Amino acid sequence: MPIPIPLEFPSFNLYSTPLLLLVLQAFVFAFLLLGRYFKKKYVSALILAILIFITGYHRTTYTIGFMDWYDTYRTTKINYWLIALSLATGPLLYFYVKSITTSNFRFRKKDFIHFIPVGIYVIYKISIFVYDAAQPGFGDTQNGYLKVFLDEKYVNPLIGIVENLQMLLYLAFTIQLYYMYRKKIQQFFSNTYSLELNWIRNFLFIYSFLFLYSVFQGVIDSIITDLHWTQRWWYHFFTAVAIIYIGIKGYFTDTNKLNNLNFSVTVKENTTLQPTELSEDILKNKEKIQEFMENEKPFLNPDLNLTELSKMLKIPAPTLSDTINTGFDKNFNDFVNSYRVRAVQTMLQEGKQQQLSLLGIAYECGFNSKATFNRVFKKLTTTSPSQYLASQNNP
Repeated sequence: MPIPIPLEFPSFNLYSTPLLLLVLQAFVFAFLLLGRYFKKKYVSALILAILIFITGYHRTTYTIGFMDWYDTYRTTKINYWLIALSLATGPLLYFYVKSITTSNFRFRKKDFIHFIPVGIYVIYKISIFVYDAAQPGFGDTQNGYLKVFLDEKYVNPLIGIVENLQMLLYLAFTIQLYYMYRKKIQQFFSNTYSLELNWIRNFLFIYSFLFLYSVFQGVIDSIITDLHWTQRWWYHFFTAVAIIYIGIKGYFTDTNKLNNLNFSVTVKENTTLQPTELSEDILKNKEKIQEFMENEKPFLNPDLNLTELSKMLKIPAPTLSDTINTGFDKNFNDFVNSYRVRAVQTMLQEGKQQQLSLLGIAYECGFNSKATFNRVFKKLTTTSPSQYLASQNNP
């Protein structure tokens, strides 16, 4: 009677344990975000939950592999059901950023067109399982006929190419969407640090890095040398760490306020004109705006936006925007912040730093964060706030 060989699964080792812990935590955040969607109906939370779940799900294949699943269960059929859903990643990235940066975003029926490729692929994977399962001897092998001679030989390499091309395309669209949003809010809001939401930038950077790392690894494996499974492990480890960060930041960052911003006012781009080229109406409004800003100091309100200033001045928002862009040759953000910077300079010249910190002075002058203050001050004066303060102390 043969002695049964003890099962080695699960093997908790240097490779499997970190992936297992990180992937499990990623699933936790995916379900937390899913709960937020059902509770508050935030579409962005639903999209991010699916994205995190898929990214974690893709690590499952490698996690159980490093835990010796395949060596222990030689006839396992799990390869049929660990379906690569990467064809959905690109569209999900795009719609996540769009759901944040588009006012009152709603998922429309035609948006499902983007997910047709992944739907077809899932149907194909189910079909080859049904066919292989019907063949004699299927229970004695790990992979059936179509899995070996069709899926792994032809379809998987083709899908890999399609995934990379698709991901590159959607990343390009998503990054363009993000920068268009950043450019747009400069025309509406005076403090844009929270509105620009550096979280979106970091989110896109992470997925771009993972994509480039994956392509780089694939090129080395295909052209230069066959990578050992322990060398491939690093990509999956970085990905697992990344989705934990995305899960935490995505859950605790409030992005829904961006969804309610009103961009219904049409504004014009900055147009450089000579004073003699400005219309009489522009010159009249320019004088009115300048007088109001200097006397009433609305810029001290950190939440000042184009619509509010329009109401204060009793000038239609499109006209106000046109006057600022053409009359002052600035977008709304730079225009308002130029007054804030001058107010900071005035307080420093008066020695207010003796009573308040530099950041305290910035808050007094209408800035709402240290990062915004430092960035804007250097942009408009070509020197940092601390350098400017030092120049005042050492004339």
